[in-house]
Amino acid sequence: MGHDIERYLNIRAATSPSVAPDGTLAFLIDTTGVPQVWTLSRVQEWPTQLTFSDERVTFCSWSPTRLELIYGMDHGGDEREQLFLLDPSSGDIEPMTARPSAKHRWGGWSNDGDQFAFTSNHRDISVFDVYVQSRNDSEARLVYEGDGWLTAAGWSPTDDRLLVHEAFASSEHELHILDLGTNQLTQLTDTDGPTRYISPVWGSDGERIWMASDVYADTMELVAIDSTTGSIETIRDGGDWSITEVEVDQETGRLVYTSNVDGFTEVTVADIDDGTLLDRCTAQLPPGVAGGISFFPDAACFAIGTESRQLNPNIFVVDSTTGEATRWTDASTAGIPRSPFRSPELIRFESFDGLEIPALWSTPGDAELGETPAIVDIHGGPESQRRPSFSSVHQYFLANGYAILELNVRGSSGYGRSYAALDDVERRMDSVADIGAALDWLNAQPVVDTDRLVALGGSYGGFMVLASLIEYPERWAAGVDIVGIANFVSFLENTGDWRRKLREAEYGSLAADRELLEEISPIDRADAIETPLFVLHGANDPRVPVGETEQIVEALRTREIPVRKLIFDDEGHGFSKLRNRIEAYQAIVEFLEEYVR
Repeated sequence: MGHDIERYLNIRAATSPSVAPDGTLAFLIDTTGVPQVWTLSRVQEWPTQLTFSDERVTFCSWSPTRLELIYGMDHGGDEREQLFLLDPSSGDIEPMTARPSAKHRWGGWSNDGDQFAFTSNHRDISVFDVYVQSRNDSEARLVYEGDGWLTAAGWSPTDDRLLVHEAFASSEHELHILDLGTNQLTQLTDTDGPTRYISPVWGSDGERIWMASDVYADTMELVAIDSTTGSIETIRDGGDWSITEVEVDQETGRLVYTSNVDGFTEVTVADIDDGTLLDRCTAQLPPGVAGGISFFPDAACFAIGTESRQLNPNIFVVDSTTGEATRWTDASTAGIPRSPFRSPELIRFESFDGLEIPALWSTPGDAELGETPAIVDIHGGPESQRRPSFSSVHQYFLANGYAILELNVRGSSGYGRSYAALDDVERRMDSVADIGAALDWLNAQPVVDTDRLVALGGSYGGFMVLASLIEYPERWAAGVDIVGIANFVSFLENTGDWRRKLREAEYGSLAADRELLEEISPIDRADAIETPLFVLHGANDPRVPVGETEQIVEALRTREIPVRKLIFDDEGHGFSKLRNRIEAYQAIVEFLEEYVR
C-alpha cells in the first residue's frame, strides 16, 4: 500500500550551508515544519537546533571571525525580512533590524567580522538604500540613498569598499563600487542593452571582481572585472550553457564555480594564481542540482547544497583537491525509500514556429498504454527553469499513476539570453502556444490518456494555467492555479512597490502597454474557461496579491464553472508551513481524484 500525500510532504530538505571559522556547519532544515537554523560539526552526526520559531528562516550566515551568525526571517510569508544576531553558545538572539514594514536584504559580513551590510526600503518603500551596521549596535548607518533595486554584493578584502549590484530588469544589470570612507558610489560597468552580472565576488587581491555575465555572449560566462578601470575579461566560456554561481575564498584565492548544463549542475574547483585561473577538479556530486557554496577554513573543502530526483535536498562537503563529495546531513525521507523515486527523461519538442522546446518527462513505473493521466507542470518566473531537483509532490503523483511533463517554454532561463527574451511584452502569448505544442507531443505518447490532462502552475505559471485553459479549453480535464496572475493590470498596480519597475520590464508597462496587458489577461477572457479549476493563494502575498485569485474565482462562479478556492491567512507567495502544505496538497489530490481519476 502506498503512502499518502502527507507522508511525502514530511520529506525534509537541508539547504543553505554556511561554515563557521572553526568548521561548524550551519544550515536550514524544515524538521519542525518550517526551515530553522541547525548545526553539526562532523559528517551525519545528530544536529543541534538553534532557532525555534513558527516562522521560516530564510538564510543564515556565520561571522568570518567569531562563532556567531546572522539569520533572516519574515512574518507570515510577507517577505519583509528582518535580521537577527544569534550567539550559539548562549542561545541569545538579538534583533538587529526592527522595522517590520520594511524589507532587509542581506549583503554580507565584513572580513573582520565587525560589521555587516544590507539594503532596505525603510526610507522609501519603492527603492533600496545601502546600510552598514556594527555587530554591537542596534541601529544601522545609511551609507547610500538608492533610487532603484540595489543589493550589497560583498565587501572588498580591506573592508573599505562595498560592491553594489543594481537591477533595472531581470536581464539588465549594472555594478557599482561604494567607497565607505566618502559614501561615494562609482559606476563600474557601463553596458549597452541587456546584460546580467550574477554572483559577483571580490578576488582576494581586491583588484579584480569575479562573476558570471553575458556581457560578451548569449550565455553566462565566467568573467573578471578590473575594480579600477572596469575592463572585463572572459575567463571561462560556458559554450551553450551558463555559469551560474561563483565563490572565492578570501584567504587562499581558491575559486569554485557552477555551470547549468541542460539543467544539471557541474561544479568546478580552481585556483587563482597571479590573476590566472587554474582548474583543479570537478566535484563528484550526484547528478542533479547544486548551489550555495561555503568554504571551510583554508578552503581545503567546501559545503554545497545538493539534490536530485532521487535525493531530497542535503548538504555535501567537497574536497577541493580531489573533488570527492561526502553527504554531511541526513534529511529524513519520512520512512519512504529513495529507490522507487523516479527520474525524468530530457526531451525536446517542436513548437509552432519550429523552435525546440526543452522539457522533463517522467512516467510512473507501472504506466499502462493509453491509461495514464498526465500533469503539465509550468514553472513561474517567467525567467526560471524546471531542473532535475527533488519534488516530494512530483514523487507522490508518480507513485500514484500520473505522468508529469515539466515545460521550459520560451522565456525560461538556462538556455541563453535570446531564449529568455522570446516571451517579452508583445510576445507573451507565444509561450502559451508552446503549451499547445506540448499537448500535441503528449497526444503522440502511447501511455497517455489525453482525456485526463491537468494544467498545474504557480505564480507566472498560474497565469500560464489560466491562459492554457482559455486557449485549449477542450484539451484539459482540470487546472490548478497556485498564487497565479489573473489580471496583469491589477497585478502591476498592486504588486510590491519595490517590484513594479522590474516586472514592467518583463510584461509591459501600465503607461505604455495597458491595452496589451488587458488583451492577454485571463480575467478579460475568462468566459472561455470551461475546465474545473482549483485556485490557491496566500493572503500576505506581496508579489501576486490575493486579489488575483478572488477575481478569477468570482468570474467562474458567476458562470457556474466548477471552481474551488483555498486561501491561507498566514502565507505569502507560496506555502512554507508544513501544516498548510499538507492541507493544500490534500485538497489538490481530492480535486484531481474527482475530476481526473
